[in-house]
Amino acid sequence: MRVELTPESSPGGPATLAGWPREPRDVSGVVIDVLRATSTLVVALDHGARRVVPLEQPAEALRLRDREPGVLACGERGGLIVAGFDLGNSPLDYSAERVRGRTLAFASTNGSRAMRAIAGSGERWLASFVNATAAADALFGRGFVRIVCAGKLGRFALEDAACAGLLCVRLAARGAVLEGGAARLARAIAPEGPAEVRSLVSGCQHARELRGLGPGPARDVEWCATLDALPHAFQF
Repeated sequence: MRVELTPESSPGGPATLAGWPREPRDVSGVVIDVLRATSTLVVALDHGARRVVPLEQPAEALRLRDREPGVLACGERGGLIVAGFDLGNSPLDYSAERVRGRTLAFASTNGSRAMRAIAGSGERWLASFVNATAAADALFGRGFVRIVCAGKLGRFALEDAACAGLLCVRLAARGAVLEGGAARLARAIAPEGPAEVRSLVSGCQHARELRGLGPGPARDVEWCATLDALPHAFQF
């Protein structure tokens, strides 16, 4: 398994890397955006959302909503809901009443780009601290695993790398082989339990920025810092 600390660090796809399967469909791709896209989307899918369509730009989400009945335009820019969108990027807003049976046209600043980076993978998984154990269980035995961290504006994000590290620890304990320096770095900074997860996420730079946006984003940080709040893993 390999880890990419930002979508920008991707070399362009599995076939370009020595030791990777030649066919992208043989790879299980995983996206991590702890604050907040994957933490939000696993809640949405747990509450019955039908599917998630990751999009680069807000205008694309609005166009998809206009074309297809039942689509919700979702996402954020600068941490805040986009004007004209149905939902932002707060996991607490994605209730079953709002999202059950709906398609989410999702355009966030960082998470959507990471999701699109694994578009060619045979399986595409969402992972965060809130469903870390379920994600590790789902990935066990699925062949080559490629973890892409969303980061923040093209830069390394501690919380995403640490979550990737936790998956590396769990899968390596079951025999997975870690490839590359990024995977080894991620494993070295993996938190060991709920208290360490909460401390790491709550103290990271991105969490401080979100708390500065108001009480809603501050509550999101607390949720996203909860280890194994959900017992399920989800593909998109």
